Amino acid sequence: MARITVLGAGGWGTALAALAVSKRSPVTLWCRRAGLAREIARARRNEAYLPGVTLPEELVVTDNLSSAVAEANVVVWAVPSAGLRAVAHLVSGAGTLPATAVFVSAVKGIEAGTHLRMSQVLSEVFPRQAVTALSGPNHSEEVSRNVPAATVLAGAPDLAAELQQLLSTPHFRIYTSTDLPGVEVGGALKNVFALAAGMSDGLGFGDNSKAALTTRALAEMVRLGTVLGGRRDTFYGLSGAGDLMVTAFSRHSRNRRVGERLGRGERLEAIVAGMNMVAEGIPTTRAARELARARGVDAPLTEAVGAILFDNRNVMEVLQDLLERNLRAEDPA
Repeated sequence: MARITVLGAGGWGTALAALAVSKRSPVTLWCRRAGLAREIARARRNEAYLPGVTLPEELVVTDNLSSAVAEANVVVWAVPSAGLRAVAHLVSGAGTLPATAVFVSAVKGIEAGTHLRMSQVLSEVFPRQAVTALSGPNHSEEVSRNVPAATVLAGAPDLAAELQQLLSTPHFRIYTSTDLPGVEVGGALKNVFALAAGMSDGLGFGDNSKAALTTRALAEMVRLGTVLGGRRDTFYGLSGAGDLMVTAFSRHSRNRRVGERLGRGERLEAIVAGMNMVAEGIPTTRAARELARARGVDAPLTEAVGAILFDNRNVMEVLQDLLERNLRAEDPA
C-alpha cells in the first residue's frame, strides 16, 4: 500500500490529503507552522484554510518535515509557488526522502525570475525523482465535500496511470496526459485571466463582457502556451478551458475576488495585506508578461493585467486601451 505525504496545509493540500485517506492509503499532511499542525490534529479541522470540513481521524498531521517524507512513496506538493523551491531544499536537506518516491505537483504558477514551471523547479532540486503534475477545475471547497469534479494528471504514461488509480475516487475523476508543459502552463495562466474576469465583475459588467473576455483569454492561453511547449489540444481540456471557466466565474476563486476588488477601486497592497491565502495570479502575471514579451507573443490581456498590478495603471484606462485596439478577424488562437 502506497504511503502518501502532502506538503502544504492550505485549502488544496488539506483537501487532497483527505481525498487520499478516503482510498485507505496511509496519509501524512505536513504543515509548516507547528501551532496550526497541532490545532488541525486536535480539532480534525483546518478552519484557517478549509473551514467547515471535518478531516478523517486516520490523517496524520505534523510539522516535522523529516519524518513526514521519511517513508513516503508519493509526495504531493501543495505549497504556494513562491515557496516551492525553499520547501524543496528543506526536504532535500532533511536527507530522509526515499530515492524511489514519486512527486505530484499540485502547485499552479511560474517561478519568478527563472520562469520555470513547478515540475521543472522540483526536477532541478531532485533530478532523480519522477515528477508529475495535477491540474484542473478543482476548488478545494467543493472537492473536500465530495462534489463531483474532474482533473488531469500529467507525466510519463505508466506512472500517470498508476497515480490515476491511486488517487481517483468516485467523486474525483482523474484523466491522464503526457503533456506536462501544457497542463502546467494552463493551470498557471488561468489565474492571470481570473484576475481580469474579477475586474470585469468589479466594474459591474455583465455576462456578455465576461464571455467575450474568457473566450479571448483562452485564445491568448493557446498562443503563449504552445510557444512554451504545450500541445494545442491540451488547452481546450480540463487543465486549460475547464480551469479557466471555473476560476473566472466561481465565488470560490481567490484570483477572481482580488480582481473584483481591484475593479472596485481598492489598492493591490491593501488587498494582499488582508489575505491569509495566496492569489497565485499576481506573481504569475509578472512572469507571464515577461515570457510573452521575450517570446514575441501577442498577449494583450496579460499585458493589461500586468499594467494594472505593477504599473499603477487605472483599470478603466487599461480597459479603454483594450477596446480601442485595431479591429480584425477573429483568430481562435
